[in-house]
Amino acid sequence: MNTIKTTLLLLATLLTINSALAVNVTNDVTGKEKIGVVSAQGAYSLNRLTEKLSDKAAAEGASSMKIVSAGGENKLYGVAEIYR
Repeated sequence: MNTIKTTLLLLATLLTINSALAVNVTNDVTGKEKIGVVSAQGAYSLNRLTEKLSDKAAAEGASSMKIVSAGGENKLYGVAEIYR
């Protein structure tokens, strides 16, 4: 199960680094201030999950986020730490 979550997290990070996102997806949070956590569910793809997390992060005033978990079977869920 951890392997699946890790794989999904890696895929979400690699596949969604996209300039169209409102919030930058990153693994390097050095020098950034953590301002909270957002979660999303009900996505049918990793791209859509990342978009949902990004939209929520932007609404909270974040400039970047780090996806810390993702999983699910038919519908995906995920959690991201958000940074300013």
